Amino acid sequence: MESPQKSCVQPDASLEIMKAGSILRKAKSRIWGGHRHYKLQDDGKTIAYKSSWAMNSYSTFSVGDVEAVREGHESEVFLSVADEFPPERCFTLVFRGRRGNLDLVAESAEEAQAWIQGMRTLIENLENMADRNKDGRVSFKEARRLLKLMNMDMNEDHASSLFRMADKSKTGFLGSEEFVHFYKMLTQRTDVVELFHEYSSDGQTLSHCDLEEFLREEQLEGDRSQEHALELIQRYEPSDTAKTNHTMSIDGFLMYLTSADGSVFNSEDQSLYQDMTQPLNHYFISSSHNTYLLEDQLKGRSSVEGYIQALKRGCRCLEIDCWDGSNGEPVVYHGHTFTSKILFKDVINTVAKYAFKTSEYPVILSIENRCSVEQQKVMAQLLRDILGDMLVRTTVDGKVPSVLPSPEELKGKVLVKGKKIGGLQESLDADNPVSGEVSDEDESGELRRDSLTTESLPSDSRGSEVPFAFAITELSTSALHRLMKSKRSLTKELSDLVIYCKNEHFTSFEHSRIYGKPYDISSFSESKARKIIKEAAALNFQTAGLEMDLNDGLFSQNNRSGYVLKPEILRNSEQRFNPDRPQDRKDYCPLILTVISGQQLPKVNNKEGSIVDPFVRVEIYGVPADQAKQETSYIENNGLNPCWNETLEFAVHTPELALVRFVVEDYDMATKNDFIGQYTVPFSCIQSGYRHIHLLSKDGTSICPSSLFVNINITEAS
Repeated sequence: MESPQKSCVQPDASLEIMKAGSILRKAKSRIWGGHRHYKLQDDGKTIAYKSSWAMNSYSTFSVGDVEAVREGHESEVFLSVADEFPPERCFTLVFRGRRGNLDLVAESAEEAQAWIQGMRTLIENLENMADRNKDGRVSFKEARRLLKLMNMDMNEDHASSLFRMADKSKTGFLGSEEFVHFYKMLTQRTDVVELFHEYSSDGQTLSHCDLEEFLREEQLEGDRSQEHALELIQRYEPSDTAKTNHTMSIDGFLMYLTSADGSVFNSEDQSLYQDMTQPLNHYFISSSHNTYLLEDQLKGRSSVEGYIQALKRGCRCLEIDCWDGSNGEPVVYHGHTFTSKILFKDVINTVAKYAFKTSEYPVILSIENRCSVEQQKVMAQLLRDILGDMLVRTTVDGKVPSVLPSPEELKGKVLVKGKKIGGLQESLDADNPVSGEVSDEDESGELRRDSLTTESLPSDSRGSEVPFAFAITELSTSALHRLMKSKRSLTKELSDLVIYCKNEHFTSFEHSRIYGKPYDISSFSESKARKIIKEAAALNFQTAGLEMDLNDGLFSQNNRSGYVLKPEILRNSEQRFNPDRPQDRKDYCPLILTVISGQQLPKVNNKEGSIVDPFVRVEIYGVPADQAKQETSYIENNGLNPCWNETLEFAVHTPELALVRFVVEDYDMATKNDFIGQYTVPFSCIQSGYRHIHLLSKDGTSICPSSLFVNINITEAS
């Protein structure tokens, strides 16, 4: 696809065009597209729009809600109508969170470029909107506007009182020094000031030795404290004089505590810190279920945007439900429902474009194949043509492996997971038959007649699970006939693309241990999956909630690569780890956590005068013995700077598998508490000491500067 030709429109001219307004067509499909009037409001951060048939009723959205601007046919809608609109007139606004994209068509290429460049300029420069009249003074109205841009939507009476205190000249305006004083009063942190004075030798600054002592005693940094203290002074101290003297002011100390270095999440664990050369099955893999859906599973919309968003969040295993489509084109949708359909080729084109933008490690395409032989051949051809060298078509060395390759060996590669005819050896054999049959019942390659005996498989030693092949011999003749009728034909072309990820029916762990191949993959029922730790547990990425919070928390480490190395207790079978008896292990980790304060928590109710009554709940997720929840009390009418100073204690027996979720809610005596924010972190990635927890919204996006200030003490004990 050719990239759209760009026009040279200056940023200032772009904004003027946006303020004047434009008639843009909102594209949704080939047969529907409404014309609307869009214009930039005078505040420079709001876009107003109304339909052509509306009178004076405008709707709005904030520029800050827009994450990116795409040019040309860079969305599922535009791809579906590519022959109708020239790419140079098309652009897409991509919103944060789970809000759908806005696909717009301008009347001309020049007008499209004005909106593209103008939106990008606004997104980059939102923070430069104080002192709008450039007179060097800030009115309360301008100060309030700046504070709102900084997500400091606080009590106006309180802010006005502090503004008057800072206005020494009594003019109703603040000069530069007065504004700095106003900001400091507004953001003053008594909890941080008290901690600062506890370690300051002169009550004014932290000397290099003072800061070193704080890092050693409170942050538990040990021998690196001396060197790290100097690094932090150079990094966060705003005063050049203090830097020269190797000291840190209260401003620098606060900047450090609210930075990534002061975060609860160890920044070193957010880089690629794990060994990526172990077999694939030694990793937890970020996986998505019904990736194509943007909404519910009954009548929701299917879209390639689901794949784009999942890949951008580091997902490495994508589900593709394939069905026969019209005109010989396979389609993707949730079968036997009212969900919309998208073309299989559009999904694969999207994967080819976005697979490795966030992570360079392998992507697995989990193919749920319900297609006819003819359209399976089309699928196989599309996979080969579109993915090219990215597609894994044979083993790394051309031989049947005894262990799976590593993520490092498969960098930049796409693997197909699905049903397969026979084993891997047959695929590598040039004399392989043209096609075969596979069973819908077990999602495996094929049911061989010689497997329908009891001699080839041992019965389960506990007698609680009967191997699948043995179970077949016990079926009635009619039941066996129905099972054999349910078998589908699978083409050699598609089967041969399944190399390392062959779907197999799960019989029992004992059977898998004895007869399993390294490239066999089994899926569990939902009830069984809840009881079994599995390397790839697929989630609905389009649905916000607890499960996605935990998933995002787990995979936020290791550079968000989508691969997290399993702990030794799961990789080493000799350890015989039993999640139901973690107390059999020699040690555990007491967690002592003091919730000190909160900062600038957002309102959950837009009613005028509404103020939250926040409380904090700390949740531990892991093995059954570690599951626990504890709460603080609630603070009445204070979302600006609530202070708890409450200590919670937990015993964590298996820290390698534990996740800690911090939740802030608005207490309501009569109804359900309202969600304010949350943050989830792997227990192994937590930094001890005084730390800030930067809260996230339901969608997993930042709600900066909302945070919690905590003190964490983790001790290894016998």
